[in-house]
Amino acid sequence: MRTTFDFAPLWRSTIGFDHLADLVDSTLRQASEDHYPPYNIERTSEDHYRISLAVAGFGADDIAVTAEQNALTIEGRKPEEGAGEYLYRGIAARPFRRVFNLADYVQVKEASFRDGLLIIDLVREVPEAMKPRRIQIGGSGASAASQIEQKKAA
Repeated sequence: MRTTFDFAPLWRSTIGFDHLADLVDSTLRQASEDHYPPYNIERTSEDHYRISLAVAGFGADDIAVTAEQNALTIEGRKPEEGAGEYLYRGIAARPFRRVFNLADYVQVKEASFRDGLLIIDLVREVPEAMKPRRIQIGGSGASAASQIEQKKAA
């Protein structure tokens, strides 16, 4: 069942969040797609995240990890094997493509391959200019206080 959302009330009170509707729409589309390979997303600290994909049967050379602005794409393709006849093939080795949407300032820190798991560490590094800062409030009270301090010093 496909559900649509009416974002009109949201657009009346926000500016610059049009990409939110696209993000929700693409997530709903992906929900009905294949869930291969299985993965975990964990938060390891306040600004550090880890994605672990179970990619049994793939080697590090069979997987491509691409980081673009606000998107992380992981693709796997196993080369064709002509040798051997399988009586039963339970380890999936079909090609896959998994895309993760990243928030602003989230960067890939490292990717490693251990024990059949592709592990990708992410970190959110907000530039200093974008972090909240305290603003001093000026006005007549502050001017009067500084004048009083100057008179006492004189």
